[in-house]
This record gives sequence, structure tokens and C-alpha cells, in this order.
Amino acid sequence: MTEIHSTAIVDSGAEIGNDVSIGSYCTIGKNVKLCDGVKLVSHVVITGHTTVGENTRVSPFAVLGQGSQHTRYMDEEEARLEIGKNNIIREHVTMHLGTPIDNMVTKVGNDGFFMVGSHIAHDCIVGNNVTMINNATLGGHVKVDDFVIIGGMSAVHQFCRIGKQAMIGGMTGVEQDVIPYGMVTGDRARLNGLNIVGLRRRGHSRRDIKTLRQAYRLLFAKEGTFAERIEDVEKLFKDNKEVMDIIGFMQAASSRNICQPE
Repeated sequence: MTEIHSTAIVDSGAEIGNDVSIGSYCTIGKNVKLCDGVKLVSHVVITGHTTVGENTRVSPFAVLGQGSQHTRYMDEEEARLEIGKNNIIREHVTMHLGTPIDNMVTKVGNDGFFMVGSHIAHDCIVGNNVTMINNATLGGHVKVDDFVIIGGMSAVHQFCRIGKQAMIGGMTGVEQDVIPYGMVTGDRARLNGLNIVGLRRRGHSRRDIKTLRQAYRLLFAKEGTFAERIEDVEKLFKDNKEVMDIIGFMQAASSRNICQPE
């Protein structure tokens, strides 16, 4: 049974699913869709063409679906924000609409945990099971793959890519692409090895981790050019899925360089 507090303002055009709970002083715009089981605790603002997926919980003072912080494209009429299911969105989180610069949509996957004050800018694509710690920030057009953890008070430069199961250390400024399974730390991010703890938690075998370590050492060795090392690793480890995840990521088109070790 859907419950809407008497102090909440819900536009008649909004689409509200079953078993939705809208707490006190929430404001819901006319183009908003709240899917089944969504819970808005209180003081939540959702506007724009925004969809919030099933069983997502939104804490007080989160603002979802405002226009991008872009001087040319704020409050674009057809821009969208699509949020998946089973997400936890904590206090003061902000997620913005897309822009015509990209595909007019910002996308957030399923089962994410977005802690206090984290920010997802316009045109970002965020995968499943992503965790953003307090005040972590994504610039526009950032792509974050599944099972990434972005540390508290860190910031990712616009157009960067973060590969799956990567770990961004707290208070880290990321200006380049981060390989899958990588760990980056520092005032300006430098690759600091593999996310071994994350690999173990995700069930990767000791053999897989050993193979990844071997490939990592070859990829970032001092001998030869970077292109030559990528080619050599691709030949040596062509049957290993995790290594090929990294190779495919490196070979994909990007406007940013690959983050390197110190």
C-alpha cells in the first residue's frame, strides 16, 4: 500500500508504483517515476525526467534529477536520469540529468550504495554494486563499471573511465582512466597495484590473482613501449578472462590516458 505524507508535494503527473512510501516534506515533479517499493524518508527532492528503480531507499535532503551543472545545458527538457533498483541513496546525495553533449541521460545501475554527499554529474554511466563513500564526486561523462569502490572525498575528472572492481583511495584526484581490478591512491591518482582485497571478496581464486599479478608486472614494466607490452600480454594471457578484461579496457577508445604506477 502506497503511503504519502500529508506534507509531501507530489505532482499529479508523477507515476507512483505500489508500496511506495513518500515521507514528510518531499517534493516530486511531474515527470518523475517511482517504481514499486521505493522509500523516500523525508525532505527528498526528485525532479526532471527521473526514474527511481524498485526498492531504492532515499534519505533526507537528497536531490535527484536537477539540471546539469553546465552553463549551456541546465534544465534541458528531454534530459533524463535513470536510477536502478535496490540502491541506497543517503543524505545530501545529488544526481543530475544528462545533456545533449552525450546521450541526454545519466544512468545509475542496481544495488549501489551512495553515501552522504556523494555526487554523480551529468551524462555519467554508473554500473551495478558501486559504492561511493562520503563526498565522493564524479565529473560529467564519467563511466564507472560494476563493483567499483570510490573512496571518501575523492574526485574523478570528467570523461574518465573506472574499470570494474577497481578501488579509488580516499581523498584521491583521478585524472586518468583506471584499469579493471586496479587500485589508485594519492593526491593525484597513481596506480598502486591490484585491488587484492576486492578480488578475494569477489571470489577470484588464488591462481587467478597470481596470473593477474604476473600480467600487471609485465604491463607496467620499464622495458619496451606501452603498446608493445600490451601486445605481449595479450598473446601470453589470451585465455585468461580477467587479464583480457584489462587489455580490452586499455585498447578501447578514450579521451584520457591510462593511470600509471609512480
